[in-house]
Amino acid sequence: MIRYDYQSPIGILALVANEEGLTGLHFENARHGGPPEDARAGANSFIDEARRQLDSYFAGKRRDFDLTLRPQGTPFQQQVWAALRRIPYGVTKSYGQIAAEVGAPQASRAVGAANGRNPIAVIVPCHRVIGANGSLTGFGGGMERKRFLLALEQSDALIACA
Repeated sequence: MIRYDYQSPIGILALVANEEGLTGLHFENARHGGPPEDARAGANSFIDEARRQLDSYFAGKRRDFDLTLRPQGTPFQQQVWAALRRIPYGVTKSYGQIAAEVGAPQASRAVGAANGRNPIAVIVPCHRVIGANGSLTGFGGGMERKRFLLALEQSDALIACA
C-alpha cells in the first residue's frame, strides 16, 4: 500500500492505492477509519491520476471521476457505494432512496452505516446523501466539509444551467 497526502481546500486527504487501484481517500481526523498503518509514503499511477482529477474537481472543472477504484467492503457495502457513484453531480439523495435502489427499501440505517464506512470519500460521493427531510446529516469528514462539497457542486450545477 502506498499513501500520498493531498492538500485540498477541505484539508489533507490521504490517498491510498495498491497495484490494482485506488483503495482509499481518507479525511484527516475522520470519524471512521483512516489510511492503513503500514502504507508507505509515495505515489503510483493511480494516485497521480486521482490527484489530477481532484485538482480539476476542486477547480470546478470536473463533475465525474474516472478512476480505477478498489474499495474493500462487504457485498452490501459494495452495492451502496456503487449506488453512491450513480448520484449525479449537484444532486442529493436520501438514505431511503439509496436503500430502495439497492433492493432493500427498509434498510435506510444499514445504508447510513455503509455510507459512513465509505473508504473513498469525495470520489465515491457519500457527501451527496442527506436526510429524508432534506436536512444535512452526519458525515465522517465533518459537517463543514460536507457543506463545502455540496456548495461547490450546487454552485457549479447552477452555473451550468444558466
